[in-house]
Amino acid sequence: MSNSLQPHGLQHIKPPSSKRRVPVSQPGMADPHQLFDDTSSAQSRSYGAQRVPGGLGYPAASASPQGAFLADPVSNMAMAYGSSLAAQGKELVDKNIDRFIPVTKLKYYFAVDTMYVGKKLGLLIFPYLHQDWEVQYQQDTPVAPRFDVNAPDLYIPAMAFITYVLVAGLALGTQDRFSPDLLGLQASSALAWLTLEVLAILLSLYLVTVNTDLSTIDLVAFLGYKYVGMIGGVLMGLLFGKIGYYLVLGWCCVSIFVFMIRTLRLKILAEAAAEGIPVRGARNQLRMYLTMAVAAAQPLLMYWLTFHLVR
Repeated sequence: MSNSLQPHGLQHIKPPSSKRRVPVSQPGMADPHQLFDDTSSAQSRSYGAQRVPGGLGYPAASASPQGAFLADPVSNMAMAYGSSLAAQGKELVDKNIDRFIPVTKLKYYFAVDTMYVGKKLGLLIFPYLHQDWEVQYQQDTPVAPRFDVNAPDLYIPAMAFITYVLVAGLALGTQDRFSPDLLGLQASSALAWLTLEVLAILLSLYLVTVNTDLSTIDLVAFLGYKYVGMIGGVLMGLLFGKIGYYLVLGWCCVSIFVFMIRTLRLKILAEAAAEGIPVRGARNQLRMYLTMAVAAAQPLLMYWLTFHLVR
């Protein structure tokens, strides 16, 4: 049919050619008719590239940067040098800590167990029947507190101080007087009095020229035992009022007085007590007065720090 017989505006459409141009696959390109990529050849090529005989049937060493770094002798020397520096730094820190904070000595004062705590609390409340007050030694070293009830410890004073602060907060709460500032003032006051006691005793021992093995930590331990009686007095005051407070606190005050006298006399009057010689002379009299003063200060501070907590 000629072009003149075709409708106006219509053009002759040629049928599509039966031949289609298929893009030629280039190396490294996937087949366009393939739904999934064939990675087997790539893996086999990479595996073949990585598998290099290392001799004697063993695989070759890893070529990763980490392996190369570790295999480098210079790197190994640097790591060894860094480890030695870290060890020296740790040793230096430990020495400086022990110089200002005797960590090894503190471990001794916390070497307690449940049986020791029970016996020590009984000794603090009923010291009248106890006979042997000397601390046991093993090769010129005092045994751990869990093996000797007479040895001083810091576990009971520390726990007693924390419990005293909590009981004080409870007492203030029952009286509608609780406040964080007041509770902090109560705790700081107790610590301040304890610090003053330790400093006063150390100064007195220096002035009297007493040669004793009583250390500062021993003083903190002995002076901290009074918090046990303070806790008992405040609790009885909350349960039974003023009468219960005065009865229990009075008993605990007498008990702590006897306990301090019998304990400190072996520390301050060690020579006279060991030889059984009566205390004579002006210097020994001063030592005895110092022992009595330290023991008498405990009941006074027990009352001063607790009387306002019971209404």
